[in-house]
This record gives sequence, structure tokens and C-alpha cells, in this order.
Amino acid sequence: MSELLSVESLACAYGQQTIVSDVSFGIKQGEIACLLGPSGCGKTTLLRGLAGFNPISAGVIRMAGEIISSATHSIPPEKRRMGMVFQDYALFPHLSVEDNIAFGLKEQKRSQRRAIVLSMLELVRLPDLSKRYPHELSGGQQQRVALARALASRPRLLLMDEPFSNLDTEMRKELSLEVRDIIKQQDIAAVVVTHDQEEAFVISDVLGILADGKLQQWGTPEALYYQPNSLQVARFVGEGELYEGACLNERSVQTELGVLEFAEPLGFQSKDQLNLFIRPADLSPIPVAEGHAVATVLSRDFMGEATRYRLKLDNGRVVTAVVRELLSYREGDRVSVQVAVHRPIVFPA
Repeated sequence: MSELLSVESLACAYGQQTIVSDVSFGIKQGEIACLLGPSGCGKTTLLRGLAGFNPISAGVIRMAGEIISSATHSIPPEKRRMGMVFQDYALFPHLSVEDNIAFGLKEQKRSQRRAIVLSMLELVRLPDLSKRYPHELSGGQQQRVALARALASRPRLLLMDEPFSNLDTEMRKELSLEVRDIIKQQDIAAVVVTHDQEEAFVISDVLGILADGKLQQWGTPEALYYQPNSLQVARFVGEGELYEGACLNERSVQTELGVLEFAEPLGFQSKDQLNLFIRPADLSPIPVAEGHAVATVLSRDFMGEATRYRLKLDNGRVVTAVVRELLSYREGDRVSVQVAVHRPIVFPA
């Protein structure tokens, strides 16, 4: 399938200051892409460039093969057939839910507008709230209305800027799944900006890490989690720690945690120095055993679905292990540390 949206060597600037540069990616019809990165990395600037609200200083943006933005040419936002959901929802306070959704449908006949609004209300599961005003809605309901308004004009591409940041944790989880389902039902492409890794993993088909004004990596959430191309990406998509090691052969490494054996080749030669990135979920306390590093349990925090242990190795380093099985270790217990890494994340020393 050909790409619906193609971004090639894009740069955006404010005055003389470049905010993002050399950004390239593409998404297909029906695909949900996420731009994930820390605050101030240029995510919103990039999104506004896609929408046509901000000019681009270099590169090209294409929709279905047509150039919609370049350094010398730009199609107005209203001609791009894109829907936008803003971080603060941007609902009109003096308009009802019904009129907010219908706002971009002025060229439609009244009967058509009414039919579209009703279908959108059904889609976002607010069929009985058409006469209410924004101040009478919860944050989640306001988000659904903003989404309905963006979808009402049948856009080719939906853009969402930190759409769940104003909601509490539980509502964010619930609504991110719901919004993904709605977008998929409509079979439209979407670009979602967020700083929340869990949210990005839940909603996206493809994911890009934006940092320091550059797109650091682009791929599926699974690829970025298991095969990050840099330590910066590895740390941003999931908690973990770096361990120095010496390669013994193509599948084993000597580390302070002991000799670690892997099913997959490491891509290094014997005696090469390397760094292993290991996540807390890959570590577990076990009874003291030969060949494993020995540690003292500093703390144990039960979190419901898992238990977090802080373990002090005999060399003084403190590491974190997160285990889903119920273990009986308590503060002060002596244990060994088992490493169960399925796919090694390795970087040169």
C-alpha cells in the first residue's frame, strides 16, 4: 500500500532558531502513528507544520503524492482535509455539543449536518448529550466531542496534540483504547503527539522518538522496545540500566551479574567490550546460587500486578527487579539475581 502521508527531510524554525530538522517518515491509510518525546523536543511544532499552521523551512510534506508543504509552497490548513484535536480540546464554550460538532459543516445542508452530528455522537458514545455545553461535560466527554468535531468533516488525516494529557491516569488508559477503536472504525490515518510512553504503545501502529529536534528512530512499538538504535531511545521507551560486559563468544557476556547466555547472537566478537541494557522486568531475585551475582534485598514494594525489589549487589550497586510472581523475600534477605533477557539490547562500549 502506498503512503498517505510522506514527510521528507522536514525542518521547522521560529525565526533563526531551528526547532526540528531532517525529519522523514511516512504513514499509510488507516495507520496510527505516534510522535513520542520529552517536553520541548519539537513534537507540537512538527504537528502544526503538518497541519499547515506553521511554515516549514526545509523539506517536503506530501498527502497522497501531492505536495502540500515545502519551503516555498503551502496549501492552506482548511484545504488539506485534516482534522485536528488540540491539547485543551478548543471547544467553543458558547456552543452546544451539537453545534460544536457541526461547526465545520457549514457548507452541508441542514439535514445532512444533523445526520452527520448524530452519527458522530453515536460513534463517540455521547448520543444523549447533544444539547449540553462544554462546561457541563467531564474531561473525557469534552475529549470525545473534540474528536467527533475533528472527524465530522471526514478528514484524510487526523492530528492529535497530547489528547489525553488533561485526564487522570485511569481515564487516559480507558480513553486511549477507545479513541484507537474509533479511529480504526473510520479507517483514517492519524498522527498523535504524546510524551507518555505507555499511551504511545497502546494507541500506535508505528512510533517515532523525537529528541533534540531530530527523529531518533521510527518503527513499530515492538521494534523500538526490543531493538532500540541508541541508548537514548532505549531509556525513553522503557526503564532500564546499563551494564558493562566483556564478550566471551557470540552468545555470552561476562558482567557483574555473572555470565549471561543469550539465544540470539550479540553481533560482537570474543573479548569485545560492550554495554548491555537490561530492564527491571528481566531481573528476578532467586535463592543464592553459584554463577549468579549475590545481593541484599533493600526494599520490596507490592504493586498489585507485580512486585518491585531494590537489590544491593555485593559490589555496592543497587539494581531494580520487577517480578509478576509472588515471592517471599523480605528486606535484609540474601539472594542471587537471575537475568532472563530474551533479546539482548547491546551497545558498543
